[in-house]
Amino acid sequence: QVQLVESGGGLVQAGGSLRLSCAPSGRTFSTYGMGWFRQAPGKEREFVAAINWSGSSTYYADSMKGRFTISRGSAENTVYLQMNSLKPEDTAVYYCAADRSPWRGPNSDTWSGYDYWGQGTQVTVSS
Repeated sequence: QVQLVESGGGLVQAGGSLRLSCAPSGRTFSTYGMGWFRQAPGKEREFVAAINWSGSSTYYADSMKGRFTISRGSAENTVYLQMNSLKPEDTAVYYCAADRSPWRGPNSDTWSGYDYWGQGTQVTVSS
């Protein structure tokens, strides 16, 4: 069974940091583009960041630029989302996703283009 498993969420104060991890199981995603999305209660799913298959290219939502960093480990195939300077409005369930396309550039922000999804991890930022 192919799975993406997110971890690293939790409760943090405003201004703090968290590092989310997304670990694949059941297959390798080394040739896949990867992305992070989030969804707050009552809101649409929102694109956060994406990274290409090799880790050489990234793309961010404007509101995350400078605060969030997406990366991927080479050996373990894990994808990370480092989140700094967190704000209460960053509170959401964060989802990892895998795209069969190695890279779609700015089109990476379209959730329907992803083929596999994790179960999500809750991030709560208190004021």
